[in-house]
Parts: sequence; structure tokens; C-alpha cells
Amino acid sequence: MLDLAILGLLHESPMHGYELRKQLTTKIGAFRAAISYGSLYPTLRRLQAAGWITEEPAAAVATATEVPPLTSRRGRVVYKITAEGKERFQSLLAQAGPETFEDAGFGVHFAFFARTDQATRLRILEGRRRKIEERREGMREALTRAAERLDAYTLELQRHGLDACEREVRWLEELIATERSGRMPGSADPGRSSSTESGPSGSSEPGLPRQLG
Repeated sequence: MLDLAILGLLHESPMHGYELRKQLTTKIGAFRAAISYGSLYPTLRRLQAAGWITEEPAAAVATATEVPPLTSRRGRVVYKITAEGKERFQSLLAQAGPETFEDAGFGVHFAFFARTDQATRLRILEGRRRKIEERREGMREALTRAAERLDAYTLELQRHGLDACEREVRWLEELIATERSGRMPGSADPGRSSSTESGPSGSSEPGLPRQLG
């Protein structure tokens, strides 16, 4: 999934490692833990060995963002996607298997939904909904069986997790309905109540659930 995220960002613009890590955190930070340099640079070396990206001196590449005054080699090189890398990105983007329904996989793919075709978006959204519905039912059964044995705080935590699943299912159902109608997320819908316009978490931003399980 990190391959997809890196290739997707470099498809938009060449970047050095510092900026790339920052953009990764911005792009997929809502879905997974922050990307460390310890995982970023080995991945960059692997992508470079595969011929999907190249590195060039920062001074030789015009980027949209100013390179910070770093003195290390990592701050002096800029990573660019190759033609083969663009093909690999499109191949990864078209995947809609079970790995795209999991938390990390879904988050990364969702971050690049604007570049994904509608049929693939629907397969991923429907698969993710089934995944969360299964998780929700499992939590309900576990809560019913163990409620009497749990202390009040543990019970409340279990209820919180169940509530998060229910919110995400509602959010996914809205997205699926929007995709099938041909609208864009957040577009005006006369049939949509004001209570759902703020998103499933009750926040002012539509589109992202407050918690992804």
C-alpha cells in the first residue's frame, strides 16, 4: 500500500524525502499511523531498484515547493516517477481485492479515488462495507455474551467501537449511493437531511468517518 501512496504522490509532482513524508502524512494520515523515515527510505530504494522511480539532484529539478535547507543527502535529492512507475501506479490503482477492504489498504486506495474509475471505486466501497458489517456483527455478539462480565469502562469502550462501526457503515452506504447516482461526494442532494450533511461523525467535514475501527 505504501508503494501505491508514494507512486501516486510522485505522479503529481517530483519530491524530496522530507516533502514526500509530509505529503504522505497529509494524504493518508487519517487512515494509518505516521510514516517514519525508517519505512519510507527502504521503500524508495526498492521502488528505485524496480525502475519505478529515479532520484536526481534537487538543484536540477524544478518543484512546486521550496526544498528546505537540509544538509543531508536525503535533503539534496528529489524523487521522480518514471514511465514504468506510472504504469505500475495505474496497475495498483485498478486492484480491488480483499486487501483493499482492510483498514490500511482501504485508506490508501480511498486517498486516490479521484484517479480511480467508478467501477473499481464501487467494488472497493462495497467490499469495505461488507468487511465493517462483519466486524460490527462480531462486536455485537461479543458484547452480548460478555456484557455481564465486563467492568463499566471496558463495556463503554466496546460500545464505542461498535458505534464507530455503525457510523462507518452509514458513511459507506452514503458513498455507495452517491457513486451509483453519478454525483460527487459532498455535492448537493435534495433528499439528504441536514443531519447527514456533516458526515457520520457529526463533524463539519463530509466524507471521513471519525474512526475507522
